[in-house]
Order: sequence, then structure tokens, then C-alpha cells
Amino acid sequence: MAKLPDRRPETLGGYIVHGVPFPVKTDPDSLAFLKQMAPLQIEQDYKITYPHSYGQDSPWFAAASNKKLLASRDPESGYAYATPRGHDMYSGKETEWIDITETPAHIHAFTVCYFGSEEFLPETPFVLCLIKYEDINTLFLARLFGVDPDEPSLDWIGMEVKPRFLRNSKLKPTDVYFLPA
Repeated sequence: MAKLPDRRPETLGGYIVHGVPFPVKTDPDSLAFLKQMAPLQIEQDYKITYPHSYGQDSPWFAAASNKKLLASRDPESGYAYATPRGHDMYSGKETEWIDITETPAHIHAFTVCYFGSEEFLPETPFVLCLIKYEDINTLFLARLFGVDPDEPSLDWIGMEVKPRFLRNSKLKPTDVYFLPA
């Protein structure tokens, strides 16, 4: 019969632990002193593989990775969405894809972001803008480059812009951005 190990093997594991000191016990018969203990805080790397599907929006991402910007339109009513949408929000009917890559576009509104999620924090400040396309009923949210975020100007409202695409697609909405035309 194989001999079982006496103890579990230990590794450092990459944890950073905060607040470990154990409080001093004053009454030998009571554990009430534990209520004074500060909460332990542990830092650890967390990685997860998250398989997901873009489903009906897949053509939009495929087009963007090929330097094309698509919108979707209800073929009956003509209502058009600047963002990918597989079905019309009013009728529920399947939409059709339309290419708006060369369609004139203008800034409808913008904001300068001085804080962002972890992915975008190193790029702050950056400009987010809502893009208005002719004959499209909704707005498209994207980043605006080619302007100085430290000197925002109301002159940007109405400015014509053109879509640009990352050279190496990441299949993310941020693959498309805009520059002044």
C-alpha cells in the first residue's frame, strides 16, 4: 500500500494578504476580542476564459474587421439603427444590413472622459462622441481621435467625421473610431 503524505504540499500561490495581525487576547476565557479584528483583505490575480458569441451581431464585427461599418434597418418601416440590431425593436421583424462606411456622418454630442475602466485608464483623457448619420434614426457611440481632449470645443458639434478601423481587429466595438473628415 502506498504511503500517504503527512501534509499537503504548499506553494506561495501569488497572494498578497493585508490585515493579518491577530488581536491580542485580554480575557483568557473569551473570544470577544475577535470582534475588534480588522477584516482580512486578499489580492489575487483572477483569470477566466469567457467563451461568448456575438450571435446575430456577428456580421457587424466581421464587417468592422474588414474596414466596413454596417447599420441595420427594418425593411418595412425603413427605421435604421446605427448599432447592430438583428430585429426591429417595434415590429420584432428581422432587420437587413446596410453599409454606412461612406455615408456622411457628423458629431451630435461629445464628452471628454478623464476616468475609464481598467482597459482605458491609461488612455485618459479621451473623447467619446455620438455620431449622427444621414438617414439613420439612432446615434452611434465611438471614440474620437484627431482632436485635443485638453481643449474641448463646442465647434466639434456638427463636425463631419469619418470612421477608421484598427489595423489588427480585436473583434470589439472599439475596433471602430472616428477622425475629423
